[in-house]
Amino acid sequence: MAQAISVGVVGEFMPSFPPHARTNEAIDQMQSVLGLAISAEWISTSALETAAGSTLQGFDALWIAPGSPYKSLTGALDAIRFARTHDVPLLATCGGCQHVVIEYARNVLGLEDAADAEYDPYASNLLITPLSCSLVGQTMAVEIEPGSRVEAIYGSTSAFEQYYCNFGLNPDYQQRLHDAGLRIVGRDANGEARILTLPKHRFFIATLFVPQLTSSPDHPHPMIRAFFETAAGFAR
Repeated sequence: MAQAISVGVVGEFMPSFPPHARTNEAIDQMQSVLGLAISAEWISTSALETAAGSTLQGFDALWIAPGSPYKSLTGALDAIRFARTHDVPLLATCGGCQHVVIEYARNVLGLEDAADAEYDPYASNLLITPLSCSLVGQTMAVEIEPGSRVEAIYGSTSAFEQYYCNFGLNPDYQQRLHDAGLRIVGRDANGEARILTLPKHRFFIATLFVPQLTSSPDHPHPMIRAFFETAAGFAR
């Protein structure tokens, strides 16, 4: 019998939204690629506002899905904090990546008013701001830090990835986050953050791009594969 693992997918599922449909497809791919029985459950951020810990404690991994702004900013941030502080494998893609930045800025850097322009474009301390050009539908190069875990996952210091976003990390805060432990290990040609990670965590990786868009049964995305391999180890 295949090993069974459970993954909580945090976000408001919309079947017509391509990144959500591809998220489900990528999970299905991993079942056959890795020989796992994966139980995946979409969890609305609004359901996490008051009891994130008790709701999430039964999952072997958390995937913070694209599709922001979410119904509940608080629910999304609490899910990320739970994974970060309990060493639960976490993969955050696109909008999920943006919320990893906000959670870390508020709860580790102490920037309690750290904000996302998607929720409040007039906030005084915007960590997430509009990109100079929309990346929806764009495929762009990512340069990966040599010697990082992400390089080991890809087996390369460069990759081409597909995006579905209009917002990203404010460059003014990149170095501060990096120095505080949320390491920027993937950058675009202009040096802007595209992959962030906590190196000492079991698996805590956030990508501004959407790896599930390019994952296929014949060529599963290495980031998604590594995420589920880690989840399987965590479950054991």
